Amino acid sequence: MGEFVRLEVEDGIGTIRLDRPKMNALSRQVQEEIRAAAHEATGRADVKAVVVYGGERVFAAGADIKEMTTMSYTDMVERSGPLQSSITAVARIPKPVIAAITGYALGGGCELALACDFRVVADDARLGQPEILLGVIPGAGGTQRLSRLVGPARAKEIVFSGRFVGAAEALAIGLADRVVPAGEVYESARAWAATYVGAATCAVRAAKEAIDRGLEVDLDTGLEIERMAFAALFATRDREIGMTSFVEQGPGKAKFEGR
Repeated sequence: MGEFVRLEVEDGIGTIRLDRPKMNALSRQVQEEIRAAAHEATGRADVKAVVVYGGERVFAAGADIKEMTTMSYTDMVERSGPLQSSITAVARIPKPVIAAITGYALGGGCELALACDFRVVADDARLGQPEILLGVIPGAGGTQRLSRLVGPARAKEIVFSGRFVGAAEALAIGLADRVVPAGEVYESARAWAATYVGAATCAVRAAKEAIDRGLEVDLDTGLEIERMAFAALFATRDREIGMTSFVEQGPGKAKFEGR
C-alpha cells in the first residue's frame, strides 16, 4: 500500500484509491504508486473488476506542475517513459476498469481516466487536457487515447484549446459513459463493476485484450487476434460450464469458476 494510492478489495471489486490532498496531483511518487496498485490488481485472483477513484472532491487535477517546473529536456526524456507507462499499467489491467470521476479529471488525471475501460462522471465534473496552456502537450496518452475514443477532430479541438469539457458534453461525445449525481459516482461505478464479478474471468480478459490489441492493428490482424483468443477459450473450465449450462438450463444461469 502506497502513501497516496492504495488498492482496497471488497466483494471481488478492487478500488484503486487516490488520496493526495488537495487535488490528487500526479507527482512522480503518485505515478509509481498507481503502477504498483495496477500490478497488484492484475495479479490478485480475488479482484474481478476495478474502480479508479479519487474521492468525493476530485478525481485528479493533473500532474504536479511544481515538480515539473524545474525539469530540463534531459530530465523529461528520462522521466516521460515511466510517466506514460504508469498510466498504461492501468490500461493493461486484464479486467474491467471503471473510472469514478468527481470534480476534475484534467491533464494526467484525464489521461488516467482514458486508460480505464469506462468512465462514470459526476454531473458537475469537468474533464480536459489543458497542457497546451502550459506550453506543452499531453504526455501520458492523451493525444492517443482521446483521439481513439472521441475521434481525431474532437480530440484536436479539446487538446488545441485546453478547454474543460462538462459532463453533458462528455457523455454526448463518448468521453463519459454514464453521468450521475456527484454523490452517487462511486456507488454507481461499484454497481457497474459488480456485474463482472461473476463473469467468466478468462473470457472477459480475452475480450478486453482482443478489442484493445485489435485497435492497434489492421483489420485482418485484429481478426486473427480474435480467432486465436476465441479458440484458446475452449481450453477453459468456464467454457465447459457455460455451454453445458446453456444447453441444460438456458442462457444466463452458468456459475463460472474463473478458470
